[in-house]
Amino acid sequence: QVQLVESGGGLVQAGGSLRLSCAASGRTFSSYVMGWFRQAPGKEREFVAALRWSGGNTYYADSVKGRFTISRDNAKNTVYLQMNSLNPEDTAVYFCAAASAFYYSRYTSPATYEYWGQGTQVTVSS
Repeated sequence: QVQLVESGGGLVQAGGSLRLSCAASGRTFSSYVMGWFRQAPGKEREFVAALRWSGGNTYYADSVKGRFTISRDNAKNTVYLQMNSLNPEDTAVYFCAAASAFYYSRYTSPATYEYWGQGTQVTVSS
């Protein structure tokens, strides 16, 4: 059974940084796509970043491009989201997700991902 466990959220001032971690277990993820999504109160869950475990290709939402970096540690089966230059609009619950296949036209859709973590709160104060 696939398990995704996020950590690293918290409260940070605008302009600060946080690094989120997603520890994955339960199977081999070499063919998987790992994604980060976020959901602010009253808003839909939105795509933040994705990484194809095999090859390491990365994809970003325009709103975070140049500020956030998704990466992986193969030995630890862990995916990271380094978030820099945070602003209050980044405040949300951040979710890690895993999809067993990559579809170029659908990797930004939450429906593409079969497995989800419990989420971690990120709050950016102004």
